[in-house]
Amino acid sequence: MKIAKSLVLLLLSLIFFFAVFSYAFDNSDIFWYLYPFIILIGIAISILSSNQKDEVSLWKCLLFGIGYGVILYGLIRLSYLIFNLTILNFSKSITKFISNFGPNNIWHYLLLVFIIVVGEELFWRGFVQQTIRNWISSVYSIIITSILYAGPFIINGHYTYGLLTLIVGIFLGILYDWKKSMPLNIVVHEVYILLLFLLIPFI
Repeated sequence: MKIAKSLVLLLLSLIFFFAVFSYAFDNSDIFWYLYPFIILIGIAISILSSNQKDEVSLWKCLLFGIGYGVILYGLIRLSYLIFNLTILNFSKSITKFISNFGPNNIWHYLLLVFIIVVGEELFWRGFVQQTIRNWISSVYSIIITSILYAGPFIINGHYTYGLLTLIVGIFLGILYDWKKSMPLNIVVHEVYILLLFLLIPFI
């Protein structure tokens, strides 16, 4: 019975996420209203239905978080360079996506840092990956969760950004499974986002 309830909640949550994401991508003017709304729902689902792991001390969380965040940024930057050389119009497609849906004012950045990044980790790693992990191995749960994480971008035609999102999802999924610390994952994701969009942007 417990497994059935978990499966139903997971499926309904994913259907909701994909449906609202698709609507948001079709209406770029309201994207930054719907995106935080989706994430807030994800936070509520995660908090109410799963126990967030935290097995890393505060100082290690901050220290390792900065380090792994820089590594993730470097990995994505290297991936971007490789894909740009091997995939036709890769950089043009990424630039178009960022211009349409990327943060472009102060309140976008505030939402991104204080709500979206936190919510993505709580929902995708803390709820989805942890729930799937109850049924299958770590490797498959990380792969499936990462595909689902990139799924809204890919099914809505944003293949290039979805590809980078898939790599981010795999990295963060491995980190969560390894270190078992949600605060660490959040710090890593925050550092990555700050480097990507504010400090050393390259896309």
